[in-house]
Amino acid sequence: MSAGARPVDGSEPDADDGSGPAPSPGSRLGHWLKVRLAIVLVVLLVIALVAGILWKRVFISIPPGQAGVLFRLFTGTKLDRVYGEGLHVIPPWDHIVRFETRKQVVLHEFDVLSNRGLPVHLALAIRYRPEYEQLPLLYQRIGPDYVTRVVLPQTESVLRRELSANTAEQIYTNEGGLLNAAILLARDEVGRNFVDADDIVIRTISLPPLVKAAIEDKLTQQELLESYVFRLQIATEEAERLRDEARGIRDYQTEVDSSLSGQLLRHEAIRATRELAISHSARLVVLGVRESGGLPVIPSGQTPGAGE
Repeated sequence: MSAGARPVDGSEPDADDGSGPAPSPGSRLGHWLKVRLAIVLVVLLVIALVAGILWKRVFISIPPGQAGVLFRLFTGTKLDRVYGEGLHVIPPWDHIVRFETRKQVVLHEFDVLSNRGLPVHLALAIRYRPEYEQLPLLYQRIGPDYVTRVVLPQTESVLRRELSANTAEQIYTNEGGLLNAAILLARDEVGRNFVDADDIVIRTISLPPLVKAAIEDKLTQQELLESYVFRLQIATEEAERLRDEARGIRDYQTEVDSSLSGQLLRHEAIRATRELAISHSARLVVLGVRESGGLPVIPSGQTPGAGE
């Protein structure tokens, strides 16, 4: 059969009979790539997608002011380590829970009933932060929402328990420092749950208008009474001082009168007369009679040195 003749049955000639040219290695590789290109693209897309998803689960970055607690899928919370700020690498099936470690402030308001049933409204500002070394226990036993589970309920519970035995006036005026004592107890109670309550500030204390007006009027009258008592005390002390001064003057005069005897007066008169006699100033001196003790008398109008 010639090279261009067809078989009698009309079938195509066999390609493997060695009559046609053999394909080159490059064409076979191109044919393989074309056939499998779609599969390769799908595989690469899946790998990129998985890497993108696992990147955030494997490489964990903790910013400043935060710390992390590791939860392992098979063994639970890792209690012996706190993950500080920076980059951490963990298995993708585990995860890290972040906690804010800086001081934070939460505002809270609630009502306290006094021992007479009057409502006292308290507005608080609570400054707190979790204890750094106890973060794993805090996460395991309480959870990330520890503010609503521990800080607010226990603060409110302690203040209600401590203040409910007092009157509205005692609470409003902080009689005997009862508010300060209740705040200290609330801080201790919160601190037992791995949270440091740095300070609890009472921003406002509100009472029903009529009760508030009555207490303020009573306090005003009490201040006026204390002012009157203070002024009366001052006046009493001043009167006592004047009496002491008068007694001192009286005692002094009595002592002087008792010491001025007749002989002393005559001695002083003789001494004064001698000094006048030796004086260079000319003056008229009249000696008293015997009954007066012979005291010298200088007529008025004469001044020392008038006769010089």
